[in-house]
Amino acid sequence: MTDIDHAAPRRRLPVFTGILVLIALAILISLGTWQVERLHWKEGLIADIAARQAASPVPLADIETMAAAGGDIEYRKVTASGRYINNKERHFFATWRGQTGYYIYTPLELADGRILFVNRGFVPYDNKEPETRMQGQLTDQQTVTGLAREKLPGKPSWVVPDNDVAKNIFYWKDLDVMAESVGLEKASVIPFFVDADSTLNPAGLPIGGVTQVDLPNDHLQYAFTWYGLAAVLLVVVAISWFRKGAKTPQQ
Repeated sequence: MTDIDHAAPRRRLPVFTGILVLIALAILISLGTWQVERLHWKEGLIADIAARQAASPVPLADIETMAAAGGDIEYRKVTASGRYINNKERHFFATWRGQTGYYIYTPLELADGRILFVNRGFVPYDNKEPETRMQGQLTDQQTVTGLAREKLPGKPSWVVPDNDVAKNIFYWKDLDVMAESVGLEKASVIPFFVDADSTLNPAGLPIGGVTQVDLPNDHLQYAFTWYGLAAVLLVVVAISWFRKGAKTPQQ
């Protein structure tokens, strides 16, 4: 075998390695750039939610119009008036500031007879039953201000337990089942919720203002990670090629 036959594979190997390095760099840089784009999107979303929460409340009719048009109603501040149907409240299993208990979803009957489910807030586990917090069972005409929350299209995840309707314990907010379980017609129920604000209720229960907006924003960290890996790859390749060049005998 001639020297030319030995040299051909040696020439092809660096070319093949170079192609793999370029592909890896392209992937790492693309992932870093994607995280930067996600960062800008997340920052815009957080700013938008903050602006909605800080805005003045609008009438319920305005949110209904927006929802009917397919608009994004999530976290928009709204006000509504009506009478609570306390004997039809539904209980959503929740944790609030480290304490286990329930969010109390109570139907609010509007002047036109329609129903709006209001998350009135949190009660500790031992206060699940209304008899333990009768002072908070508001009667007569009430006005509630809070944040509009969209109806869930379905069970969020397979790991979430099924709702126990018989025991009035909901693990996910199935608006249709909440209404059906207390004999309310679906057509009469407004297709979204309202989370009541932190206005104090008699005897302190339920505790309002429990809406949790937790949007993790680690995209900058991820971007640095991908770009850093790309830089490390370049350094490793540069060192490898430098060492190979130093070992190559002079012709």
